[in-house]
Amino acid sequence: VELTCHGGRLVPGLIADALVRAGGRQAAPGEFTRRAYLRGKLDLAQVEAVADLVEARSRAMHRAALGQLERGLSSRIVQLREAIVGLEAMLVHHIDFPEEDDPPVPVSQILDEAGWISEQIANLLRTAPEGELLREGALTVLAGQPNVGKSSLYNALVGEERAIVTEEPGTTRDALEVAIQLGGFPFRLVDTAGLRDAGERIEQLGIEVTRRYLDRADLVLLCVSAGEGVSVNEVAFLSEVAEAPVVLVETKADLFSEREVDLSSSGYTGGKLAGRLRVSTVTGQGLDQIKQLLPELVYSAVVSAKEDVPVLTRRRHAQALELARSEVSAFTEALADGLPAEVASTHLRVAETALEEILGVISVDDVLDAVFAEFCVGK
Repeated sequence: VELTCHGGRLVPGLIADALVRAGGRQAAPGEFTRRAYLRGKLDLAQVEAVADLVEARSRAMHRAALGQLERGLSSRIVQLREAIVGLEAMLVHHIDFPEEDDPPVPVSQILDEAGWISEQIANLLRTAPEGELLREGALTVLAGQPNVGKSSLYNALVGEERAIVTEEPGTTRDALEVAIQLGGFPFRLVDTAGLRDAGERIEQLGIEVTRRYLDRADLVLLCVSAGEGVSVNEVAFLSEVAEAPVVLVETKADLFSEREVDLSSSGYTGGKLAGRLRVSTVTGQGLDQIKQLLPELVYSAVVSAKEDVPVLTRRRHAQALELARSEVSAFTEALADGLPAEVASTHLRVAETALEEILGVISVDDVLDAVFAEFCVGK
């Protein structure tokens, strides 16, 4: 039953109170989706997609969740599971007819099928690291010396004045974090205190916060004034704490249009340099290039993934698929080493169970069904 009423707070609340007095109760969190799962209308991956769809913060996450809700991931998992069941069915011949010199299914064919399964699982797993970032956003840290334009760039990417901008160096004492979308992908953009040997205690604490953010960063935007170079201190600082790829952003390009930052003078080798752009928050130069480059760097596997390859957005899915791939590989090695089929097949059962856990469906009779449907064992 669906009741429609005028908006606001009072009228809907009065209706809800009346329904409770008549014997109704408030639904528990997720109860409607839980009922759908228990009645077989949704599998567990689809249930998680409902939550992801509600909490989606970007178009990319919305697309991934919608695809999962429409059984994009579930269909692929079912396909892989059926392939493993097919392998187990093939092995029944080797177990029941070990004395035959020419078994119905050659071992080479079984190994080829196992290799295909491993490859398909690997294709899914390639999207896992970036798929998890879709949920919270890629941590992108603006770093550099004081007064090089970090806060101005931060405001320009956010689209509003969130950080205080002055000509006085060291204005930013703490980290400012905001969630934004670039090219439809989620980012957590962080403006940090300038990197320098600060004398004030407050600024020192701000720089320590910067270090902690850089330790966890998925991407670093190293901001350098276009009229200056990369300092030795910056190079040393980033080499200590930044494991993420670095994009060199030459700021204030409108003031120094003809000059290019010299990296060699600081000893910076550019080993982590993933890109280099010149920007001006005054004229807008380079801002569109940043918005295009960052998704390509952070979400390259998702951007380049084929449409029929679902994106793994949960660690649980990735862990289950890692286990399945590991067990399929172990099965391949065992069979290739000449171990009996009944011994090697134990790995396939573990792999099958791992895939079933993603869907929340466990069945023990599918192997027998496949054997009797496809083969004439014991006829």
